[in-house]
Amino acid sequence: MQVIPALDLLGDDAVRLEQGDFNRVLFRQPIEEFMGRLIATQPDLIHVVDLEGARDGALRPAVIERCSRAARGVPLQVSGGLRSLESAREALKAGAARVVVGTQIWKDEANLDSFVKALGDQLVVALDVKDSRLAVRGWVAYAPLTLDQALERCQHADVARLHVTAVERDGTMQGPDLELYEKVCASGIPVVAAGGVRNDDDLADLARVGCEAAVMGVGYLGRLGLSLD
Repeated sequence: MQVIPALDLLGDDAVRLEQGDFNRVLFRQPIEEFMGRLIATQPDLIHVVDLEGARDGALRPAVIERCSRAARGVPLQVSGGLRSLESAREALKAGAARVVVGTQIWKDEANLDSFVKALGDQLVVALDVKDSRLAVRGWVAYAPLTLDQALERCQHADVARLHVTAVERDGTMQGPDLELYEKVCASGIPVVAAGGVRNDDDLADLARVGCEAAVMGVGYLGRLGLSLD
């Protein structure tokens, strides 16, 4: 089980939101300071989410470059504002090792095949589940298809990896939605889980249902005996 710490961006700061709500900021710190705390734990990968980019639909390459410099060689998995193949390629050029794309992929049925063909295993397809529906645009709207339909499309397109977020658990420290992850892992596609992951027991449960990795936000530093402040 790979453990991936998360750095969420709002403006020029690292933040933590509760349930993805922009009005419920739990924590805020300059990017370089928070990134320094993460890389000190020697992670294999860091998950960077540009919340502002996701909300506004605009990639911010300068911010990705800033994160890449601060990461000092630790690979980044980047999401937020990747609404075209061009922006995905631009994120990779700015320093991302792989990109997470959701909104644009689900706008049109042909988009998934195009992204997979162009990006291969550098693409991670986002399935953000909120109210049992597929959330898009920074979790403020819904895609016109069910989770089952999305999974079927991913199987047919030979998607390399899924990033699955239980939105209602995000930032809550309530534990992962194991029923959701068990269902998604049954697709046979490698799954990175996110949302509510607190500790080693949660990681063991996610490994048991078949996840290959988990993103930890609030719980990551706590798991190592460090404070969020």
